[in-house]
Amino acid sequence: MKKQKTTYQLYCYTGKAMKAKRDAPFELKLSAQLLLDELCFNWNKQKLESAINEAIDAGDRERFIKLSEEYRHYIWE
Repeated sequence: MKKQKTTYQLYCYTGKAMKAKRDAPFELKLSAQLLLDELCFNWNKQKLESAINEAIDAGDRERFIKLSEEYRHYIWE
């Protein structure tokens, strides 16, 4: 098998200069995502707790069982 040769020819670019967009640092993105995840987790947990309490007050056993199954995902440690 013969070796293939690659040749490059350079031309002067006469167009408009491009500016690079600076992105946010990884640490800032990560901390923001973790904060948002924690806020969403706490909000969902609080809404689920209030729905469970309402089901208990109303005496709705089926709804209580359904909501308590969902709540188990929030209390594992």
